[in-house]
Amino acid sequence: MTLRRRALLTTFGLTAIGTQLLPLAKPSNRIAQTNLSPKSAIEPRRLQVGDTVALINPAAFNYEKEVQPFFKAVDNLGLKVKLGEHFYDRYGYLAGKDADRAADVNAAFADDSVQAIFTGMGGWGCGRILPLLDYNIIRNNPKIIMGFSDITALLLAIYAKTNIVTFHGPLGASSWSPFTVNYVKKVLFDGGSVTLQNSKSLQVETIWRGTARGTLIGGNLSVIAAMVGSAYLPTWENSILFVEEVGEEVYRIDRMLTQLKLAGILDKISGFIFGQCTKCEAEKPQESLTLPQVLSDHIRPLKIPAWYGSMVGHIREQFTLPIGKQVEIDANSGTIKLL
Repeated sequence: MTLRRRALLTTFGLTAIGTQLLPLAKPSNRIAQTNLSPKSAIEPRRLQVGDTVALINPAAFNYEKEVQPFFKAVDNLGLKVKLGEHFYDRYGYLAGKDADRAADVNAAFADDSVQAIFTGMGGWGCGRILPLLDYNIIRNNPKIIMGFSDITALLLAIYAKTNIVTFHGPLGASSWSPFTVNYVKKVLFDGGSVTLQNSKSLQVETIWRGTARGTLIGGNLSVIAAMVGSAYLPTWENSILFVEEVGEEVYRIDRMLTQLKLAGILDKISGFIFGQCTKCEAEKPQESLTLPQVLSDHIRPLKIPAWYGSMVGHIREQFTLPIGKQVEIDANSGTIKLL
């Protein structure tokens, strides 16, 4: 993942995937059962009209104009916004000093007037504050926290340390398109058994057919790869791994998936979802493998349900995914059902 302000979704287009389809494989017989975690995940309460949400910046900084769509969207959802004390701070490419960004995370969880926490920008910076977070405060005040890109580190660390379900979804700097807002409402307000399926304009490519159940875990691929070996990743047994990327050439995707393989992560999962890889074209296509070839090399030998092209990533229209929740996936249709 490049250091640029890659999480500003309004600059990214959405293109359909219709080429280089992988041949369909036989259905998988490997099914992960529900409730296999040694302890049940903690689900924060759903949002309600009239709730107050905090907007904080644990990673890169925001310009004020970048979050205007967010304020409009949450107002339409009937929510009030409370800005973190250091939201508009700036320290180079970061939204303020590490201690201040961590303090805003801790304060948002400790604040009884705040029912959910949204994040402004990805980029880089969450990894630097993970040791500064008060996981006891977080555990004792379970709340929705949502974001993506570099926010992956924060979401995975909170789930790993507290067992609180976190949410991979739009940032403050996202476009907050009607599709995106619809899934925010379905998952964060309505709850229940929601099925996430691509719009008709965006096809999926099946890597290995079949269905599986397991704990949904994932986020930005380069962030996950950078966290391997740390104390801030959850366990991977019987999980459904989802990843997405932006601005990375195919050989780098290959390298990061190889790292997950060498770390033993890919051998533990029960299902695999690759979202979108925005601006991931090879500089010299004639000298490169294609992304479907790389995914085939790494994932097909696992013989687990898997597909490429889910509406997850640095795109205008995206799902909201609960990290730590039990799901059922269908690689034939590319659907994710929250159980």
